[in-house]
Amino acid sequence: MILTKYFQQFFHNSKSSGIVLIVCVLISLLVANSSLSADFQSLLDSKLGTDIFHLNYSVSVWINDGLMAIFFLLVGLEIKRELLEGELSDIKKASLPIFGAVGGMLIPALIYLAFNYNSEYKNGWAIPMATDIAFSLAIISLLGKSVPASLKIFLSALAIVDDLGAILVIALFYTAQIDWLSLGICGGILVLLIILNKSGIKNLIFYLIPGLFLWYFMHHSGIHATIAGVILAFTIPTNISETEPSPLEKLEQKLHIPVSFVIMPLFALANTNITFQKEIFEGFINPLSLGIIGGLLVGKVLGINIFSFLAIRLRWAELPTFSAWKDMLGVGFLAGIGFTMSIFVSLLAFPDEVETQNISKISILIASVLSGIIGFMILKFNKKAFQ
Repeated sequence: MILTKYFQQFFHNSKSSGIVLIVCVLISLLVANSSLSADFQSLLDSKLGTDIFHLNYSVSVWINDGLMAIFFLLVGLEIKRELLEGELSDIKKASLPIFGAVGGMLIPALIYLAFNYNSEYKNGWAIPMATDIAFSLAIISLLGKSVPASLKIFLSALAIVDDLGAILVIALFYTAQIDWLSLGICGGILVLLIILNKSGIKNLIFYLIPGLFLWYFMHHSGIHATIAGVILAFTIPTNISETEPSPLEKLEQKLHIPVSFVIMPLFALANTNITFQKEIFEGFINPLSLGIIGGLLVGKVLGINIFSFLAIRLRWAELPTFSAWKDMLGVGFLAGIGFTMSIFVSLLAFPDEVETQNISKISILIASVLSGIIGFMILKFNKKAFQ
């Protein structure tokens, strides 16, 4: 299978951005456990903005609610493109990653709830559902031509469907009290964006300016502001022409570098500053950590492979070209790298509960590292040569 130029670019950026993310995680952990810890936390808590229009937020809020909306805008653009003209546009090609992603979300959530159904941590059931696109693709890209291109595309498509599922979960289950006036204004802005799209307006500025207002009112509506990025993405016009890039493709290309090398590293710096205190590790083995580690490390690989097996057995899908079940096992473990989205969900699930957030983050890091190592070793052991 021949990779499109967008997948080639995506793999390249994911590989290098994954390295940057690892460096930022290490820096954040080192700073959090040094004499600079208090100063760094003070920086994250410091206010930035203006009281006019209620836009005076802390640095961490601007990163998690503001910059991450741009991350979700890119994710939404990728989902839309793949649904219209990519790997998810053909039901036969899309069926396997869709089934795999559903299993990879359902089984981890069930494993988490098995540990936490009657505990104070039950609200974190969606934490192990997520797959980190950057890290998972960075690792599979390190294997080069020893992994068939079809397997890389399967993992990409699965991660995109996974992200769509995470977006829906955030919108439906991690929403605060609704401000219906603000939400109504969001609806009006969405109608305007759809009218612009249907009218054939292709200048991106006519979408991005309303998109800023969409973010503002979404933030004040009670629904997490990052959802505005996804909504905006689905209104950006596109076409199936291969001669001229569409507005969607142009915006996607412009966002890849800032998202991969600025926004995600800043998110990692701001949200992995975990101070390793004795109290955390004394109570570390608990339903929360077991649910997250079990969900990501075991649930992901089980869910993806069981649901993929059923889809293939029922002849609704086929294995990726030149791949075998051993390869699918390796990919299943790589999908257990939760990191960005898992940490993001943990912040929503346990707001203002710093110790719980820290245990969640440590559990996500442990599960992600183990999943990445095991997945890499399985695929490397099963090494082949593909062009």
